[in-house]
Amino acid sequence: MPTFIIILSILFFFPTSFSQPSTSSDCNGVLITYSYQIGDRIRPFLDDSVNQPYKFVSNLTVQNNGPEELKDWRVFVGFNNGELLVSAKNAVLDDGEALPANVSGGVVFSGSPVSDLKSAIETAGDVDLMEVRVELVGTQFGGGRRGAPLLGNISLANDGFSCRNSTTQENETTVCCLPDPNAKTDVSRTVNYSPLQTGDLTIMYDVTMTYESNYWAQVTITNHNPFSRLENWNLSFDWMENEFINAMRGAYPKVVNTNDCLFGSQGEFYKEFDFSKALSCDKRPTIIDLPLSKANDTNLGLVPFCCRNGTILPPSMDLMKSKSSFQMQVYKMPPGLNRTQLSPPRNWKINSTIGAEYLCGHPIRVPPTLFPEATGLPVGTAAVATWQVVCNITKTEKKPKCCVSFSSFFNDSVIPCNTCACGCDNGKDICNANEQAILLPAQALLIPFENRTRLTEEFAALQRRKLPNPLPCADNCGVSINWHLLSDYRKGWTARITLFNWGETDIADWFAAVELKNAIPGFEKVYSMDGKVLNSTIFLQGFPGSNYLIAERNGSNPKKDPRVPGTQQSVISFTKKEPGIDVGRVDGFPTKVYFNGEECSIPVILPSDAERRAVVSAVFSGVLLILVIFIVMQ
Repeated sequence: MPTFIIILSILFFFPTSFSQPSTSSDCNGVLITYSYQIGDRIRPFLDDSVNQPYKFVSNLTVQNNGPEELKDWRVFVGFNNGELLVSAKNAVLDDGEALPANVSGGVVFSGSPVSDLKSAIETAGDVDLMEVRVELVGTQFGGGRRGAPLLGNISLANDGFSCRNSTTQENETTVCCLPDPNAKTDVSRTVNYSPLQTGDLTIMYDVTMTYESNYWAQVTITNHNPFSRLENWNLSFDWMENEFINAMRGAYPKVVNTNDCLFGSQGEFYKEFDFSKALSCDKRPTIIDLPLSKANDTNLGLVPFCCRNGTILPPSMDLMKSKSSFQMQVYKMPPGLNRTQLSPPRNWKINSTIGAEYLCGHPIRVPPTLFPEATGLPVGTAAVATWQVVCNITKTEKKPKCCVSFSSFFNDSVIPCNTCACGCDNGKDICNANEQAILLPAQALLIPFENRTRLTEEFAALQRRKLPNPLPCADNCGVSINWHLLSDYRKGWTARITLFNWGETDIADWFAAVELKNAIPGFEKVYSMDGKVLNSTIFLQGFPGSNYLIAERNGSNPKKDPRVPGTQQSVISFTKKEPGIDVGRVDGFPTKVYFNGEECSIPVILPSDAERRAVVSAVFSGVLLILVIFIVMQ
């Protein structure tokens, strides 16, 4: 008896250490509570109360009062005030969309990092294991201090539960969902995908395998611009949730560095992880392509479209070489330790040693990519999740790397590349950077600029032209292109294009593009190159085996002969389909020329046909004079 009294005294004076449910509801299932806390008006301040933005703070509580554990909880919240959700603590959007996200119209939350809720029976009523509280912060429209904006409804989105009608009192909405083995949720798990976008270049971020703490992603860069090319591409992006790269195939970080993990939050969380084998813990890593020799490497290669030294050709040149791909294993950090919580990196940027500059947009969620089945079966395997980044060429002012000269059969003078077409170093060269380039004899195009002085002076003396002092500076371009009007007759005309490589390295897989707006309908044939028409442009490249533009080399006798550029040349024939086409004055010369995706500097004047017209006029006058004499004699 005394023992019994002592036990009662202990129980009376010392309350139990087990925490009790925070609600007095009689719900014996899953109790869901949405509690609106505050709504503060934020800028811009508007007179229109409907469109006035407010910051809102709310709590979503999910408590398992049922007899069994609730696995992988999912809750639907029927937002309907144009809400933009900025943060959600202890939960993620079930469709995997990254925050901030537009959740107006309703959204499904799933638990992260706690996705399962224990029952009171198996925890002796420990609320910390039975309940999860999600703190929500976002922006809404038309709500605020006058009271909580009404929700459409809230409900459990798991199968096997039947929810009563939700009730709202002041700032709080509650619903009780009871176990029902036959019940199926009417909340779909579909994702609202955006349609695929178009652009000059796209980047696909495909999650192919996912685990609780890490996932594998395949990144595919595709060039869609018919005249753009990338060499030695560099791809960079920002991790938003302290992720790090553990392994890669098909590409590699430009700098391998794991110090930020060892001495940061990653090292504290992954205490037993061997960071000496990881690749990059940089918040903004830069990725580079691997050389061709690694394409079949069992550790680093064997990824389709990988390992091409960073070369991505335009699709008009080679569709199979217009993309590059690599794979990487990404480790996540809390609270993102959930197989379904997947967030792509942001702030993407891609650049290369040649070609245009790109401006990339934000990643958007698109339908999962279908990959060919590894077994060879005629079926597709869908990615777990896919995001698309669209990049477009920016119009930036930068010096060209190539230039164009014009010449014609009816004029002995060549209009050379513009002075300082590809830049000038006035402190190095004694020349006039502001003087217009001097007309040249045709043979001067075949020798380097520094060896043209004598030919230039002799040609000027022959034509009785005075030369400026100092002479104009060179074009300083590594590649020059001569467009020569070869012939012009009644039914057609021909031109000859010659490419010169003045650089020290061979140029592989070169291509050029020539815009001829009015003459394109009459395009007939390219003879010594592979040529085709794309809109108003002729696309040119070398035939297989002739796609190298070799570097400048020594002459036959290096002691006295100038160096010789690498060249490629072809004649192009046209018919005169367009009425009124003026080949000699305008239409026979290109308005734009590109080499390897970069626009070349082009002369501002064209060869004069005054000499030809003078000859024609003299012939016509002579014929007319003979005709008059003949008539008089009659």
